[in-house]
Parts: sequence; C-alpha cells; structure tokens
Amino acid sequence: MYEGLKHAHSGLRWIFLILLVYAIINAFIKWRGKQDYTEGDRKLGLFTFITSHIQLLIGLILYFISPKVGAINAEVMKNATARFFTVEHITMMIVAIVLISVGYSRAKKATDSATKFKRTFIFFLIALILVLVSIPWPPKHGAAWF
Repeated sequence: MYEGLKHAHSGLRWIFLILLVYAIINAFIKWRGKQDYTEGDRKLGLFTFITSHIQLLIGLILYFISPKVGAINAEVMKNATARFFTVEHITMMIVAIVLISVGYSRAKKATDSATKFKRTFIFFLIALILVLVSIPWPPKHGAAWF
C-alpha cells in the first residue's frame, strides 16, 4: 500500500504542477489582455484546486505510514532528510494548498474578470513557489522522479 500511494503521490505531482503553471500563465495573459473570465477559466482553477486536495489527502496518508517520517524530536531535527519529510514538506505544502484554496475562492467571488484573473495569478504563483521549494527533488531527499 505504501509503495502504491508513494508512486501515486509522486506521479500526480506532475499533473498538479502542469495544471498550476498553466493556470498561472492563463491568468496572467488574460489579466493583462483584459479578456473575459470564461467557464473554461473557472474549470481550470477548479481542476487545479481538486488536484491539490487529492495530493494533500494522499500526502497525509503517507505522512502517517511513511518510514521517512518520525516523531518530532531532537534527533529528527538534526537529520536534514528526516526533518524535511517530518516538518518542512508537509508544512509548506499545506500552506501552498491553503493559498490555492483562498485564491480559487476569492477569484470565484470576484465580480469582474480582471480581479478574478489577478487573484488567481497572485495566489497560485505564491503557492507554486512554495510547492517548488518543498518538493523532495531527487536525488537530494532520496525521492523518485515518479
């Protein structure tokens, strides 16, 4: 079960990253081009939102069954890899997903297209930066590409 969830979490990250980058580029181009917010734009934000939450759910399950995660204590905090998976990765990813959730929600509630695109762009971009910083890129943290 652990290996299957780990591969699903690792593989789904690419779909999530593609959706997030595409949503950011789309929002920026349409915001600067003063284009209308369409149903397709809303669905892109929604799919990004849903994918991030699926990643969160898989990640939370992995957090509790992974041998890489230990109880937070002095020994874990001294080991960079253990600290990364036990504290840093989960904290940064939760903050990023909260930003995606807030950005999607605030964009949905906005009344004009420019504000919708601007909110999507800003919140999703900050989330992307946090995600990129906290992904366990191989070979630094012993993670796999997929």
